[in-house]
Amino acid sequence: MRAHPIAGDTLLMLAMLALEVLRGTTGTPPGEAPGLLWDVLAGVLLVPPLALRRTAPVPVAYTVLAGLLVQLLAYPDTVTRPGTFGVFVMLYTLVAYTGRRPAALYGCGILVAWVTPLVVFDALSGANAVFFAAQLLLASGFCWTLGEYVGARRAYQRAVESRLRSLEFERDQQARIAVAEERNRIARELHDVLAHSVSVMVTHADGAVYAVHRDPDTAERALRTIAGTGREALSELRGLLHVLRHPEEDPAEHRSPQPGVEGIRELVERVRALGLPVELRIGGELDQIPTGQGLAVYRIVQESLTNVLKHAGWNATAAVALDNDGDRIRIEVTDSGSPRVLDPPTPSGGNGVIGMRERATVYGGSLEAGRTERGGWRVCAELPLATERSSPAG
Repeated sequence: MRAHPIAGDTLLMLAMLALEVLRGTTGTPPGEAPGLLWDVLAGVLLVPPLALRRTAPVPVAYTVLAGLLVQLLAYPDTVTRPGTFGVFVMLYTLVAYTGRRPAALYGCGILVAWVTPLVVFDALSGANAVFFAAQLLLASGFCWTLGEYVGARRAYQRAVESRLRSLEFERDQQARIAVAEERNRIARELHDVLAHSVSVMVTHADGAVYAVHRDPDTAERALRTIAGTGREALSELRGLLHVLRHPEEDPAEHRSPQPGVEGIRELVERVRALGLPVELRIGGELDQIPTGQGLAVYRIVQESLTNVLKHAGWNATAAVALDNDGDRIRIEVTDSGSPRVLDPPTPSGGNGVIGMRERATVYGGSLEAGRTERGGWRVCAELPLATERSSPAG
């Protein structure tokens, strides 16, 4: 388990505070009351805020910069004290945790805050000024370089974690889909077996009814055929159901229905738990959608969100919109996209869009997928809700 950022930052702050206290005991600043007041104020602004440097980097950075300005306005000839190194710590923090632009603005603020009092009060001149400027640039450059390295490592680590989460989610979804497809295949076989057996039994039962008085022997043979066919059908049924049953699964799970539109909220919550922000918008009533279309809607949303996790990047966002106008249901899944950190991109089997389009076509609908103008991806599907098309022909 990772330590909270405040813990490490508090230790850094306490170390610098100890150096400040040690400096105070040496009598470095003037001992007059006004001077001591400014010195304490500068110390309060420079050191304690560092405990929150990663929690609120920008406010802390400019608080520390204000402390530096107070210090230099009160003591322009005191260019080094332990607390003043806090500005370099915050420069590193801004580069690593917020980005180059806020860090560049802060670097300019450091330069103005440090150089202006020295120029106004003529605290440094000649070779000392050049030497001080070189030290300032060297310290700033070192902190900037260190911040770039740490920031790149953090971005790489977040991208790796996001990829691992998306691969785990994809593996789980692919396993579920594979199991569902296999069970659908077995269900079709079960349908064929039972349909054939029941047809034979009905035919012989009708024959037995007509022959029971006129030809008892024929009726007996028909009844024996019915009994044999029934036993054979039961044997086939037990075998197929045994294949469907998994020893590690909860038996109640096999009695649960196929997911439909009512399961989309749970699906979105699972994806959010993986770190992908997803906005869900539902328009119209979804309770009366037929089972077949409901399953198709669920699978289209599921496959689209899986593709976002696989391809959009670690800081992408997604939006799912469902609209039912009574005649058709419209599904739209979009993502913002994001710059990649890892190359090559996550490989794709290339069948996701094909499978979604096939599901839409089965129910007389259509599906379009492609890139948006902002670099993201958009999947849009429409399915008719006519009751006579509530399930595909079998």
